[in-house]
Amino acid sequence: MTVLDRPDVAVEPAGGTAGALPGVPKKNRTDLYLAGGLTALCLVLLAWNITGFPMASDDEGTYLAQAWAVAHGKGLAHYTYWYDHPPLAWIQLAGLSWLPALVFPTLLSVAGGRLAMLPVEAVTLLLVYVICKRLGMRRWAAALGLLTFGLSPLALTMNRQIYLDSFAVMWMLAALTLALSPRRHLWHYAAAGGAAAIAVLSKETMVITLPAVLVAMWQKAARSTTRPWAFGAFASGLALVGIFYPLYALLRGELFPGDGHVSLIGAWQFQLMSRSGSGSVFDEASGSGALIDSWLYYDSVILFGGLAATVVALFVRKLRAPGIAGLVLALVAIRPGGYLPAMYVVQALPFLAILIAGVTEFGFDKLRPARVWWRWTILGVAVVTALGFVVPHWYVGDRRALVANDNAPYQEAADYLRTQLPDRAGTTLVVDDVLWLDAVRAGYTRDNVIWFYKLDLDTAVAARLANGWRDVDYIVSTPALRQDPNSLPTVAKLLTNSTVVASFGPGSGPVEIRRVDKENP
Repeated sequence: MTVLDRPDVAVEPAGGTAGALPGVPKKNRTDLYLAGGLTALCLVLLAWNITGFPMASDDEGTYLAQAWAVAHGKGLAHYTYWYDHPPLAWIQLAGLSWLPALVFPTLLSVAGGRLAMLPVEAVTLLLVYVICKRLGMRRWAAALGLLTFGLSPLALTMNRQIYLDSFAVMWMLAALTLALSPRRHLWHYAAAGGAAAIAVLSKETMVITLPAVLVAMWQKAARSTTRPWAFGAFASGLALVGIFYPLYALLRGELFPGDGHVSLIGAWQFQLMSRSGSGSVFDEASGSGALIDSWLYYDSVILFGGLAATVVALFVRKLRAPGIAGLVLALVAIRPGGYLPAMYVVQALPFLAILIAGVTEFGFDKLRPARVWWRWTILGVAVVTALGFVVPHWYVGDRRALVANDNAPYQEAADYLRTQLPDRAGTTLVVDDVLWLDAVRAGYTRDNVIWFYKLDLDTAVAARLANGWRDVDYIVSTPALRQDPNSLPTVAKLLTNSTVVASFGPGSGPVEIRRVDKENP
């Protein structure tokens, strides 16, 4: 069948039209312009004040420092890589973060790293739109899915930060997009397997959403001919890409646990069996309960609305694939006794947005009247009520993201370290990971800039300090460093035996430059 035989493709005259894209059907151009325009709008809001809000976290600094190590040939991490996470996400970050660092050399390193995440979020937004369309949604519903994901205050807050989950989500959405391909080429399914493997090698917990991709393939592939080959191609792509990680550990002699070296299986054992849980999400006093409350503080609409849509989607065939992803993500979050990380919600947000859009369209179709005017009345009241609740709620959350400057103390401390302390090359400095890269870039010797966790938890670092804490010249006290000093005795001694020489930020949570009192503790 040629393009002339296809009723769904609008054929342009031979000369084309002004502003048209050659070879692109007219209806696809409309989707391109709409998705591109809405993505640009969301990116402007995402980039606006991205350096000021939210406050930089130690996790962000860790991932950015690991990316710096990759980019500078220092290995897979700035300290011993112990297989805590697969390294592919910060390898990708290394390829993106050099440009902001070059253009803005005095900007807080974490702030520059956030700018490097914007292309990742742009692709993710576009994939949300494409998935909605490939699920059979109308253009307005696909736009609703994109805007729900892009404008949610919770998404606006989490997607600004440097998280491995953002890379993993992008690749898993790419896998789902390929699995939903209407052309059903085998290479699409093989590419879906490869994309899924990249997602898991970016953040291993993303593997729990694989059933959604498999269900999408099962629904799309022809039952008698394509389906067996589709799953074979997918499995091949998944295995061929995924095998590189354990193969890397095997070739380095670090696959199995043993004395004197880290290991991949040992890290898995720690993550699955030794890591302490964060309590029940239904217990407000637990870590998980407090985390859920913080997510709801930013946006209860996308969470509650997405969970409700998940239940409905399981009974709607075309929405079943993302519905399964939403269900699995929810069940893992509420499992008793498990560990729930702060960035876990990043994995769920795009699926929840897709489900809200799909179920909204499904409800519209059910209420769409032929001659019954009261159905339109019900629909209008529902829309007005929803907008009356959502818009004010989102306005408050998004406005804070656009005006707050929570990172000013970190920026001022980084400027002080770069300009005020003498003999930077000979100074031993203890910092959190937010400022580790800033100190290294400012000229402090890499081995003399110590991430505070390593003082008590890394024997190689402790061995470099013959006189213990007295070999440290300065410690930068931050909220992250002060969280639990009693579990880190060397850090506690440094805080006790030091004097503030500069302080930045409010009294309740300042960033302090403290000189260690070695002679008169």
